Amino acid sequence: MLRAAATGVLATILESGATLLPTGCGACAGLGHGVLGPGERCVSSTNRNYPGRMGHVLAEVFLASPMTVAASAIAGTITDPRALL
Repeated sequence: MLRAAATGVLATILESGATLLPTGCGACAGLGHGVLGPGERCVSSTNRNYPGRMGHVLAEVFLASPMTVAASAIAGTITDPRALL
């Protein structure tokens, strides 16, 4: 994270609307900050998916590889990471 802050990458991510959370299982377990509300969608590299896993039972969670998650964050839609390599 320090390198991301030093190079400006972290600022870019935060300016895009990202929420910086502490390391842990809070959001992926549906606890604390960063959980999904009804009708919200996300793409995640977690290892499990079931209704309510990351928040509200009416949220949609798509599981993907870490590279696909990163590419999707850049593109704003689920994206094949090979398009960015």
